[in-house]
Amino acid sequence: MKTKLLTLGAGIVLSILSCKSTTEVDKDNTTEKTSEKEVFDATGYTTGTIVYSKEEGDCAYTIQIKDGAIYDPINMEEEYTSFKKDGMKVYFKFRGLRMANRCPNANPIHLEEIRNAE
Repeated sequence: MKTKLLTLGAGIVLSILSCKSTTEVDKDNTTEKTSEKEVFDATGYTTGTIVYSKEEGDCAYTIQIKDGAIYDPINMEEEYTSFKKDGMKVYFKFRGLRMANRCPNANPIHLEEIRNAE
């Protein structure tokens, strides 16, 4: 029994020590894109459309995404007024807020970043 445990333990130790990372990066072969225009990567952003509403009791500006979800960006009035254009396509990052909805069909969010998608 001791021999089996010793063999098993030695096997585990050897397998751990023999592991090698497969995520090595060759820094000499990396290339940087050099252009006057900033390269934008939409990874991590949500795509949406700004929607304006005149309905009483509704939020004036919301963001609707493809699946039909509607968000109420509570900080759009102060920080992102240039994005208050009905039909504007945007990329945005946000965090959900745990507060009562200000309008009936939109969930309140705080915009972290927003960019024009066109």
